[in-house]
Amino acid sequence: MIIDGKKIASDLREKLKKNIIEIKSKFKIVPGLSVILVGEDPASKIYVKNKEKFSKEIGIDSKVIRYPENIEEKTVLNKIIELNNDKNVSGILVQLPLPKHINKQKVIETIHPSKDVDGFHPINVGNLSSGYDTRIPCTPLGCLLLLKEIEKNLSGKHAVVVGRSNLNGKPMAQLLLRENCTVTITHSKTKDLKSECIKADIIIAAVGIPKLIKGNWVKKNAIVIDVGINKTESGIVGDVDFNEVSKIAKAITPVPGGVGPMTIACLLNNTVECFKRTNS
Repeated sequence: MIIDGKKIASDLREKLKKNIIEIKSKFKIVPGLSVILVGEDPASKIYVKNKEKFSKEIGIDSKVIRYPENIEEKTVLNKIIELNNDKNVSGILVQLPLPKHINKQKVIETIHPSKDVDGFHPINVGNLSSGYDTRIPCTPLGCLLLLKEIEKNLSGKHAVVVGRSNLNGKPMAQLLLRENCTVTITHSKTKDLKSECIKADIIIAAVGIPKLIKGNWVKKNAIVIDVGINKTESGIVGDVDFNEVSKIAKAITPVPGGVGPMTIACLLNNTVECFKRTNS
């Protein structure tokens, strides 16, 4: 089975759209999302454009604040503080990557945890690892929702996460632990990565190496979620060799059209959740 991320993301957006109609009827306002974009990175501009498009489609009040590449760090931090204090802003997102002269961690920590729709603030990271209610990073949340479309009950499954980044691998492992999975975290330096993967009921590939996961790395009936987006001469490919693995796995996400659409849908979901928490 090929997991249709576009369809599942569309269904989530429809649900959120109805939710926002109810919010507007009750509170006379709608959730607000402010996105800060620094510089002219082509991929970032596409991501932000899509975030703005889908926000408006479902009824979120979306605003994009654009700065040139050479903007001072202090200006960005002051804008975040202003947005923190703006009651009409439910969520704040600073598009990564940032120019080298701007401290990414300082930017993340300046966003108030209650408005951190990316789930990157240390308080939200700590809450996730402690099992508390918190904002969950969008891509891992999207991966979990895709898994749940195939297997409602993940309890007891052996999950192998390939990749250990703060953005994907680590929060993904925490989410799977919450689902009572047995979790193995691997990465590019893992010895005999193949032997780890072949044991897995679930593989989350988020390591950034094109077509790393081969068909003979995957056992029959495994569910494979491919987070990778790698530019190659033949086009965009994932971290999984789709042609090989799709013949063996029970279910697999394509690249593109799998995890990507879910990341944006989960950002919108987090914005609505931030609004609800503030106005409950």
